[in-house]
Amino acid sequence: MVKQVKRHTLAALVPVLALGLTLSACSNSKDDDAANSTASPSGSQTSPAATKNDTIKPVTLSVFIGGPGQQPTPDNKIYKMIKDKTGVSLKMEFLVGDLQQKMGVMIAGGDYADIMSGDDKLIAAGAFIPLEDLIDKYAPNLKKHYASVLNQAKDPASGHLYALPAYGVFSGQVNDTAYGGPGFYLQKDVLKEMGYPTPKTLDDYFDIIAKYKAKHPDMIGFETLSFDWRNFPLLNPPEHLAGYPNDGGVIVDNGKAQIFADKDIAKTYYKKLNEINAQGLMDREALVQNYDQYLAKIASGRVIGMFDQQWNFNDGENSLRSQGKFGSTYVGFPLLYPGATEHYRDRPVLNINRGFGISTKAKDPVQIIKFLDTLMTEDWQKTLQWGIQGEDYEVKDGKFYRTPEQRAKADDNTWKLANKAEAFLGGLPKMQGSYSDGNATDPGSQPQEFFDSLKPQDQEVLKAYNHKTWAEFFKSPVENFIYYPAWSIDLVDGSPAKVANTKLNDLAIKYLPKAIMAKPDDFEGVWKEYVDQISKSNFKAYEDRINEQINWRIQNWSSK
Repeated sequence: MVKQVKRHTLAALVPVLALGLTLSACSNSKDDDAANSTASPSGSQTSPAATKNDTIKPVTLSVFIGGPGQQPTPDNKIYKMIKDKTGVSLKMEFLVGDLQQKMGVMIAGGDYADIMSGDDKLIAAGAFIPLEDLIDKYAPNLKKHYASVLNQAKDPASGHLYALPAYGVFSGQVNDTAYGGPGFYLQKDVLKEMGYPTPKTLDDYFDIIAKYKAKHPDMIGFETLSFDWRNFPLLNPPEHLAGYPNDGGVIVDNGKAQIFADKDIAKTYYKKLNEINAQGLMDREALVQNYDQYLAKIASGRVIGMFDQQWNFNDGENSLRSQGKFGSTYVGFPLLYPGATEHYRDRPVLNINRGFGISTKAKDPVQIIKFLDTLMTEDWQKTLQWGIQGEDYEVKDGKFYRTPEQRAKADDNTWKLANKAEAFLGGLPKMQGSYSDGNATDPGSQPQEFFDSLKPQDQEVLKAYNHKTWAEFFKSPVENFIYYPAWSIDLVDGSPAKVANTKLNDLAIKYLPKAIMAKPDDFEGVWKEYVDQISKSNFKAYEDRINEQINWRIQNWSSK
């Protein structure tokens, strides 16, 4: 029922259409190979500089990022370094408004950027070129990076690779420190004032919200979101409460998927929201607001709690941090129905058909793939993820760390627009886990740096719960099922499955707000009407497509 673009971090509270920053393009001649495509980011790095045979062809590449964001400053040091070392300037456009509408306009006019965020709809429209041959010929770093997951990364319908997964390919030691997944979140200040409770059920959770809001009536009790493809904060809680992992609109038992929108696990949750709404604990605007309004409320520090995936409201938390409101940021809890076994936290997965791809409008795909390959060297990855040694981080006894001053800058959104390349990095292929020297690929995953970077308020919360990381609030993940996640299955535009899924979404967006906002005595009638409408839809076509692809993945991925 719902698809997500997981862990795709997009900086900004105010989206801006990018006409701006010139930063682009790439390296080398047709005959150059791996060594010739590694331009060193800075003198302090160890990667080889461009050879005498390298020819940097200055070029500006247009980039479409399928989410809201802010333009970096014209003098951003990382983008300037990219331009100086590779010849590439980037003209970035961020999403403004509705993604589906934007893609429809792009497809109708064939108006594509050189590099775009991957999406099933754009891929089905023929907006991207296949990448596997380009990678095989011109991109040894990307080839090595995706070697173990190439079959999974390909589009199941065509067998081609159209988008380079930005997340989910790990090497070396992997440390779970932060937590970006689903949960029922509460503000740290709320937990402190309430004596650091550990809610385990919906009743526990909403009891905390009710008691805190009674003392602080200007606060917003419970928040949610139902906007565009980001409707999963409203739609997905029942599967997690019932002990299932995040498979989107279905729950899967023994390899068999079925929708849960019409099941008792859904009714129980929405009836609870109906109750708390009647008690004045739910934001009255929650079900009609857009994503920017949602983030703005998070950034205001007035929201007590919400169900969401942390990456989805991370920009709101970044704003709170930049304001020094660390106590207004959040901790997630894995609430469960009685008898359910927790399965909130999962092992990282590839986002099929997500990440950057090269459009059919790109004039020189070879140059672009070489550029992306260059950024996959360890030297560039360290620069993109850690920054510049001596400015953004230090090294002692081979270990990367940051000074308090460097950490403070890294928390400042304004500083990041001039000194980081987060907007572009979010969609890029990237190393995760650890580098060959043993350092974690990013500061947040370096165990000691993570602990040292925590604000006193955060350290206080962790100590109160006898934890050292935010991930410890959730049970350690088991191995993912081979097919997982079902939400990444392409339903194919125009197919009965896609039509059925759209119908299910439309029904949810129509009836769930009615059920939640109804008088408690009217809830049963609204719910019955909703379930009746689902039964009249062709939901089985959606289930059949999911099950067909689950079986396909089991057959084609298990042998790897």
